Amino acid sequence: MIELRELRLAFGPRAIFDNVSAVVNKGDKIGLVGSNGAGKSTLLKILAGIESPDSGEVAKPGYATVGYLPQESLVAGSRPLYDEAESAFEGIVAMREKMARADAVIRSADPSSPEYADAVSEAGEIERRLEDAEESKLRSRVESVLMGLGFKISDMPRPCSEFSGGWQMRIALAKLLLREPSLLMLDEPTNHLDIESIEWLEDYLKSYPGAVLLVSHDRAFLNGLCNRTFHLSGGRLETYAGNYDFYEAESAARRLHLERAAENQRRAIEKTERFIERFRYKSSKAAQVQSRIKALGKIGRIELESGEKRIHFKFPEPERTGQIVLDVSGVCKSFGARKVLDGVSLRIERGERAALVGVNGAGKTTLAKIIAGAMKADSGRVELGLNVKMSYFAQHQTEELDKSNGVLEEALSAAPMERKGEVRGLLGSFLFTGDDVLKKVGVLSGGEKNRLALAKMLLRDFNFLLLDEPTNHLDMDSKKILADALAAYRGTYLIVSHDRAFLDPIVDKVYELGPSGLRAYPGNMTSYIEKIKAEGRLNLKNSPAAKKTASSFKERKAEAARRRAEISAIKKNVARLEGEIAAAEAELAKIEAEMAEPDFFKRGARCASAAEAYSALKSEIDALYSEWDRASALLEEPQSGG
Repeated sequence: MIELRELRLAFGPRAIFDNVSAVVNKGDKIGLVGSNGAGKSTLLKILAGIESPDSGEVAKPGYATVGYLPQESLVAGSRPLYDEAESAFEGIVAMREKMARADAVIRSADPSSPEYADAVSEAGEIERRLEDAEESKLRSRVESVLMGLGFKISDMPRPCSEFSGGWQMRIALAKLLLREPSLLMLDEPTNHLDIESIEWLEDYLKSYPGAVLLVSHDRAFLNGLCNRTFHLSGGRLETYAGNYDFYEAESAARRLHLERAAENQRRAIEKTERFIERFRYKSSKAAQVQSRIKALGKIGRIELESGEKRIHFKFPEPERTGQIVLDVSGVCKSFGARKVLDGVSLRIERGERAALVGVNGAGKTTLAKIIAGAMKADSGRVELGLNVKMSYFAQHQTEELDKSNGVLEEALSAAPMERKGEVRGLLGSFLFTGDDVLKKVGVLSGGEKNRLALAKMLLRDFNFLLLDEPTNHLDMDSKKILADALAAYRGTYLIVSHDRAFLDPIVDKVYELGPSGLRAYPGNMTSYIEKIKAEGRLNLKNSPAAKKTASSFKERKAEAARRRAEISAIKKNVARLEGEIAAAEAELAKIEAEMAEPDFFKRGARCASAAEAYSALKSEIDALYSEWDRASALLEEPQSGG
């Protein structure tokens, strides 16, 4: 469907794409992976036509459309939520407006005028096109997608400007899903979704009729959805016919095969070189020597790519705390009339490794800020235990970085005097080496800013970690290393996150924050999800949205074609009935005119015959009108399944 042909792009001496080629087929669900800075977002922008390569091209057929959801900086207008989402159907909205104008002409124009006839014809054509587009199902489609992404029916009339940045991204995502482009490209779509919405989106995209190309660092999401994986590294793109787990295993096998081939080639070259060196000056071997020299010059040397650099660190050994690390009791917090936290209580004990989850808007970040002292509660109590030193990583910690500072300068600002000598070494372990430490914070990528914020956190003295979405913008390798460091950490931590694969191996308790307060679930994320499914709170397969998405594009088109044929037959029947009614009423009018003549009742047999015909016509017309009513009602009847 869409083909990348020999794309090349360089930023200065660094090659972002070096002869990158690939094909995206209809129905592909592709995960685009690679380290931070590999060029994943840039590739999506080139496919979307936002940026251009230095050379090469993106070839796609004229019918193919492309939709792109960037990571951030999307803001909807002030229209009501439902109207904004419905605007994804620009064609249907425009046809509705045309239909309204045609109806206005029909109501006001002379039925015998050309304007009236044109308006009737246009209205009929628009009606057919609206039927083809399943306009009668529009509201249910819009509402099911919005509700799948976490909105409520009560949100539909709210102005979009009232929603926060994360919800603005959901609005943009909803519009893209409803628009159904041939290629849907999503850059980190799960960063702003809670666990329930991620599960819904994964289910929805599995049945998406077009191709999907997504950048994500959510391993569980990629494994559940993707049937292909593109890996970007060192300017090259490799394709794999499977999900992320398949890619990992296959790339390791390819690497091993290449290493063996390179080793075999090295041995063969060394053997040839020894032969050349041994017999270089022996005239009887001159021809063989020359032949081997030529063969050696033609060999395509196997080059092994150097492995991608990875961050490496471990948390410092924590000082021992008392048994109770954190005690939260009866915390309440409201914003205006909206109560976010209502009497929340939480107790964390020494050595606990816990996750805090809940739908967006449940108050997780608010609670984290109150615990960290970054926000005051309206009422309630928050106490740290004996000898507890907390380090807090905020969800938007990167926004707290001073963009005008250099990397080294920013890190030094967080280091106590006795630890300033460690700063360069720590930055190196987070891949800030050489001149990288002089880069301005403002030019760093999202992943680089996150790494810098984590490095700053490690410069503090702590034995209790409170982390709010620490993995946003981190690539797979960096997340794995952070998870390994947390697994080895001997202190206590509470992590706010929706990343199932990240949390699963490192937590032993899950706290869920919801409208009824805080509930504790012993076990990891897999155990938690199984429990809430058993409670019937995550039964996505039977949800209205899932049922809607289960029908394929072809099935919808076939149903639309069947409906068109049915409506066409009904319209022909209505037209026939209208013709018969008109003829019968014309005949009735003649008899009425005859009956109105002064001498009509003096005509004897003719009078009786006309009266009998008049009565029969009245009955016939009544029957025709009843049949016409039934046929017309079929045209107005909404389609089932909406």
